Amino acid sequence: MARLSDIIEEFIKNMMKESEEELQIQRNELADYFSCAPSQINYVLTTRFTHDKGYIIESRRGGGGYIVIRKINFEDFESRAEKIIESIGESVTYDNSLALLESLFDSDLITEREFEIIKLTLNDRTLCKVENKNKLRADILKSIIWVILS
Repeated sequence: MARLSDIIEEFIKNMMKESEEELQIQRNELADYFSCAPSQINYVLTTRFTHDKGYIIESRRGGGGYIVIRKINFEDFESRAEKIIESIGESVTYDNSLALLESLFDSDLITEREFEIIKLTLNDRTLCKVENKNKLRADILKSIIWVILS
């Protein structure tokens, strides 16, 4: 059975597909819909709809408060590649690498096969004999991004 966080994420993503540029939701209404605490909605938004995954979240507090979710659209290859590479930085964990790869896969920028190959390339077992795995992982991932997006 899917976890509630997964169900909420999928629900929001389906709503995003229906909207053109952005989705405006009220946290409390969504929490009522799923019979959960508003903090559960916050958790999903802060962990599943991050900048690294291609989203921008804006929050308006107060009685009529709402949350706006925007999918980041990049105008060209250089803009997209630069933003992604900037988000990788000098060092990246395996989990953060996977989040980025999932974003690329969800955006149809890589195939499922490419996703699996890259995932194997970046995992801790593959990099087990390297002293600074996260730095090497970042360098490999940045190179792959340039090739994929060119």
